[in-house]
Amino acid sequence: MFEKFKALLVEQLNVKASEITMDAELSNDLGINSLELADLILSCEDQFGIVIDDDELHTFITVGDVVRYLEANVA
Repeated sequence: MFEKFKALLVEQLNVKASEITMDAELSNDLGINSLELADLILSCEDQFGIVIDDDELHTFITVGDVVRYLEANVA
């Protein structure tokens, strides 16, 4: 799941692959703003066939937070 999410970050937001780790903070380390995060979440929903509740967005601080959410919610 990490590699799939990493590929989304690289493709959509032009984040350098070398900067993406499970501990990397989406905002502080990778420079992702709230609009970019919203677009990224929509892409995750499309790619993985899930719906991510807006209330969950505030819990996505690091790449690992998103990856663990996807692992727990993707069939």
